[in-house]
Amino acid sequence: MNGSSTHDERVSAMTGGMVPWVEPFKGTSALRPDGRPFPAQRAELRTIDNWRNALTCLICLALPIGVVGAVAAFDHWVAVIFALPVVAIFQNRMFILSHEGAHRLLFSNRVANDLVGINFFGWLAFGTGTHAYRRAHTHHHRDEFGPKEPDFLLYAFYPIAHISMRRKLRRDSTGISAYRSLRPRLTGVFRRRFWVNSVRFYIGQLFIFSVFAFSGHPYLYFFLWVLPYVTMYQVLNRLRAIAEHGGMTRSTDRRKTAHHVRQNRIARTLIVPLGVGHHLAHHVDSGIPFRNLPHLTHLLEQEGYITTELAWPNYRTLWAALVSGGTAIATRN
Repeated sequence: MNGSSTHDERVSAMTGGMVPWVEPFKGTSALRPDGRPFPAQRAELRTIDNWRNALTCLICLALPIGVVGAVAAFDHWVAVIFALPVVAIFQNRMFILSHEGAHRLLFSNRVANDLVGINFFGWLAFGTGTHAYRRAHTHHHRDEFGPKEPDFLLYAFYPIAHISMRRKLRRDSTGISAYRSLRPRLTGVFRRRFWVNSVRFYIGQLFIFSVFAFSGHPYLYFFLWVLPYVTMYQVLNRLRAIAEHGGMTRSTDRRKTAHHVRQNRIARTLIVPLGVGHHLAHHVDSGIPFRNLPHLTHLLEQEGYITTELAWPNYRTLWAALVSGGTAIATRN
């Protein structure tokens, strides 16, 4: 049996539990049959707002610094408890900025884009500041659920039982998931294959620790940087990821590979900031920067590519279906 047949069997057995039925899209005067806008409108949507993105990056740096400063000033364990989930939310934003950089959509200047998005935010988000994530993520967009999909198991088998979801969230919230993710970095200094990236990872974390130490509160590095990442960030990451692709399957029709969820202010603040919640639109055309994804979503809805039946009204409803197995489209809206 060849590798392709084996993977097709995995796709058939492990994915597709929540794929909606959709009419084939034939295209319109504004959209190609695959949903992408025609060149003139696409060129407009691909415009990157460099100055606003620079301000966003500065704010994403200032917010955790402000929280850590406030905790240090308050100097009480209660402040640490309240700050922990807030820092996890900010770490999520940093990862999403790194994701934007991986698509070369953070800044129109490629050097600035890679320096800020890949090297800097990719470093801060417990990465190595290299292009490894970009290379893996390319496979995710080129062929969702394909043989080189880096997160196949993260999206597989949905909908799942409540007990299975509780087990996943328990692993996320107790550091087990984080350890599995970081293990190549943590142990890589002893293996030639991972040595360079592991050294880069440790240098990055040493830099962050030095910032905490310079502020006079080195212990806060563990409570307000490491602990949020290995616990609450992992929960946020899973909830966001399964809302993007959980239960979907391999297809050339992106409506079968990614969910579409209506956005609201709370979700955008806590889980899907910086346009990442417009995930179906992002997969239809991954060359559109995050600020313009709401415009692309509106166009897809206007032209009939995204129908009312495809839209989940909120994340709570989608998560309930991902866990309970409720897939009836008629009950979504």
